Amino acid sequence: MDAAGSAALGPPGAGGTSVAPGSHTPADFDAFATRERRPLVAFAWTLTGDRGVAEDLVQEALEAAWQRWGEVSGYDRPGAWARRVVANRAAGRGRRAGRERRAYGRWLGGRADEAEPEMPDGHFWAEVRKLPERQAQAVALFYLEDLPIADIAVVLGCAEGTVKAHLHRGRLRLAHALGLVDAQDGAER
Repeated sequence: MDAAGSAALGPPGAGGTSVAPGSHTPADFDAFATRERRPLVAFAWTLTGDRGVAEDLVQEALEAAWQRWGEVSGYDRPGAWARRVVANRAAGRGRRAGRERRAYGRWLGGRADEAEPEMPDGHFWAEVRKLPERQAQAVALFYLEDLPIADIAVVLGCAEGTVKAHLHRGRLRLAHALGLVDAQDGAER
């Protein structure tokens, strides 16, 4: 696995947006970056809840793609590779941010301010961010990116059955968190 965390996304057929094989020019990269930037920022925002962090993650992913463009441009769908980079870096950044928040809270005696700006559907996406990492990633790719199960499996580097399990568990947790099912018997409201 490389620094971008993309060992399984190398060969053609990997999922994401198509770019003609062998299109290694800067213009081809510019077209790829222009086409992928907005969906990548939306995906990163669903994972982080912070637009600035999302922009940073996408910039890092596009920089990694540019540095390896000769290889990445040869993939059938390099967009999946970029999504994997965003997902992996968001997970790492989330772990670091959690450690920093806890340390800051201890330093302030437990008074760390964690207020978030309100965003449309902010409550839903805030609940998605509370899910375990892979469940949150699967939910974001399925509902935000509208990717089929097979493509999500490629992006996350796991089997389709694993994606289905992540989605099922994530939906169940979200339904409970959002009050869409009865907590006692699990019946829909």
